[in-house]
Amino acid sequence: MKRTFLQKYFSGLTKNSLLLAFASLFSDISTEMLYPILPVYLTKYLGANGSIVGIIEGIAQATQNIIQGFSGWLSDKFQKRKPIALVGYFLSAASKPFIGLANTWKIVLAARFSDRLGAGGRAAPRDALIAESVKPEHRGKAFGLEGIGDNFGAFLGPLITLLLFFSLRVDIHSIFYLAIIPGLVAFLMILLVKEKRALTSAKSKIDLHIRQFPKVYWKYLLVTCLFGLGNSSNAFLILLISEKGLSLQNTVLVYSFYNLAAALISYPAGTLSDKFGRKPLLLISFIIFFICYTGFAFSLNFFLVIFLFMFYGLFQGIFRATGKSYASDFVPQYLRASGIGWYSTVVGLSGLIASIVAGQLWDKVNHASVFIYGAVLSLTGIIFLIMLVPNSLHKNESLRKAG
Repeated sequence: MKRTFLQKYFSGLTKNSLLLAFASLFSDISTEMLYPILPVYLTKYLGANGSIVGIIEGIAQATQNIIQGFSGWLSDKFQKRKPIALVGYFLSAASKPFIGLANTWKIVLAARFSDRLGAGGRAAPRDALIAESVKPEHRGKAFGLEGIGDNFGAFLGPLITLLLFFSLRVDIHSIFYLAIIPGLVAFLMILLVKEKRALTSAKSKIDLHIRQFPKVYWKYLLVTCLFGLGNSSNAFLILLISEKGLSLQNTVLVYSFYNLAAALISYPAGTLSDKFGRKPLLLISFIIFFICYTGFAFSLNFFLVIFLFMFYGLFQGIFRATGKSYASDFVPQYLRASGIGWYSTVVGLSGLIASIVAGQLWDKVNHASVFIYGAVLSLTGIIFLIMLVPNSLHKNESLRKAG
């Protein structure tokens, strides 16, 4: 029987792939519902200043980044992905209503810490489940499908809040309470996932030592770090377009469509990386980043900057779909969660450093310097990616042992 185009296009995916994509969809809706209102809530309702907002988000982001490598190690040590992911999803969902109950910014800090602890703790085991949900030759598709869920959730979340807060005039505290609902739906999706029995028994000597990974994996992390040191928070892009006169509602809309662009490109990018290898797709994402940041630095045209912000979503979608699957290609199955976890930690911590540097440049030099700095680091990443990292290894498993 002849298969249709859609059957061919989505071939190789499994029920687990779909459930994991829906988990990312609902968890990101839950998180991004709070995105437009949390700074307002902190400053106007709890009396916090800008520095406090920065401290809360800095601690929250650092927590999420650092914990990913450790949760990946823990998942590999016990060869269990699903239980650790479930704890992370539940903790993240259950933390959000406490923000609405807060009467001081310190309670918000504790809730955000708990939320991001859960988000970081679930990430690596979930990504290992994604990688193991399909055969190696379809791994890019699986991560691309998850990228659709994640980025489309980031598109829908702010729109839901716009509807609730700005149109229906729902009390701001209630939005934090309501955010638990999609978070618990995400937990349910993971509950339905069937974890495969480990092909390799748990190894008691698995630890955090770098000897566990091949040299090519560390070369990939080096490239990721160099590039990431210029990849600062999207908050600076939002500040840029807000500074040019865009209203809060329209700023949130632009941000939502940035996420929509990322969602739409995720699956095609993952599929193409399965066919042509990860390296060409990742290289394209780096080039898109370079073009956009150069445009942000030098463009004086308001509409061009808005277009570039939405075009920048293509970088996010390709980078997410390709980067993790690329990291997965370099490591054996029994170290997969650790490999993806430490990759995510490098992405997060290099981004945190980039944001700290960008903040200093924004305040003490000028706004364009933030994006010039990012463009230069992305160009460095492009050069080192071409020089140091081979194309995807999913078609040649033996190369994983190559140095």
